[in-house]
Amino acid sequence: MTANIRRFEDRDVDPVVGLSLRAWGPVFTSMANVLGSAIFAQLHPDWESGQAQAVKDVCASHVGNVWVAEVGAQVVGFVAIEFHQDGRTGEISMLAVDPDAQKQGVGTALTEFALARIKDAGMTMAIVETGGDPGHAPARRTYEKAGYTLLPIARYFKAL
Repeated sequence: MTANIRRFEDRDVDPVVGLSLRAWGPVFTSMANVLGSAIFAQLHPDWESGQAQAVKDVCASHVGNVWVAEVGAQVVGFVAIEFHQDGRTGEISMLAVDPDAQKQGVGTALTEFALARIKDAGMTMAIVETGGDPGHAPARRTYEKAGYTLLPIARYFKAL
């Protein structure tokens, strides 16, 4: 699948939020399975509305640094980047691909596009963060394929 990548426009908010929620549904299910319902409920009492707002916030606050992938006239993915104040680090802060467009190179294309923008901005390092649970495995594969180096981090949760 060949996707056209273009700058995010205000008209893209609803399609981007919708595809993000569809893409991240299995991820949040995986996190609930790993964490257990008590901890998951504390971290994400209403994950869908929380994530919808997070996507809207990123799209609003990263003006000029959010892009969408389109196939035909349909938005099938998006990526947001931010530049850290250190002047050398760019970060993919959010990326999602509609489940109907996954495993077709859209995530890879968005990742490579974002890395090129980060490099073009004069940054010398790019970072991205994702989960270690089974639901995040596709994201990890995409980032590893793009040449990122994994830094294992252990983060523990305990319901009290």
